[in-house]
Amino acid sequence: MAEEYDKLVRDDIPRIIRENGDEPVTHEASGEEYRERLHEKLDEEVAEFHDDPSAGELADVLTVLDALGECHGLEAEEVERVRREKADERGAFDDGVVLEAVRR
Repeated sequence: MAEEYDKLVRDDIPRIIRENGDEPVTHEASGEEYRERLHEKLDEEVAEFHDDPSAGELADVLTVLDALGECHGLEAEEVERVRREKADERGAFDDGVVLEAVRR
């Protein structure tokens, strides 16, 4: 009997499955498939964070974001620099401002 998943998992999951006495069936995604799988994983992790806004779930989101940045050739220092610039120019999300309309 096999349980089907078809999703990107952390690198050590196959080892953990073997240690539990089961046999993982895997392949290594690369190129476009890897990028698509990371985007799917981000959606999955964000949904899990919505259900359980915990440090563990947020850490999972950040881990996938780090992998996406690396996959797309974006250096963490550059992303952080741009984040700070945007916050300086337009603010962050600290105050909970909701734009309802712009009247002209």
